[in-house]
Amino acid sequence: MAFVVTSSCIDVKDTACLDECPVDCIYTGIRKLYIHPGECIDCGACEAACPVDAIMNVRLVPAAEAEFIAAEERFFHTVLPGRTTPVGDPGGAGRIGPVGADTPFVAAFGR
Repeated sequence: MAFVVTSSCIDVKDTACLDECPVDCIYTGIRKLYIHPGECIDCGACEAACPVDAIMNVRLVPAAEAEFIAAEERFFHTVLPGRTTPVGDPGGAGRIGPVGADTPFVAAFGR
């Protein structure tokens, strides 16, 4: 995992990063976007494109945002509320479109 989407994206979901990602590894949840840790090629294009500074290199995520690293993994590898299977490794966000779910952590964040 190279990059993670943090709290600044919640309920904003500016999608400028989607157009910049050369491998289509940014998936759309209900409240925020998620970067697939196995598909990301660590190019940094998404980080530069994010107007709200929500995308960070995992090595630079402050302690207060560290739970977003685990939430990013769970988004792809656990069954999310309202789904019957994990998102998994579809090989690009365009193949499945908006996921229509968030991790419980993100769904409850700030509420």
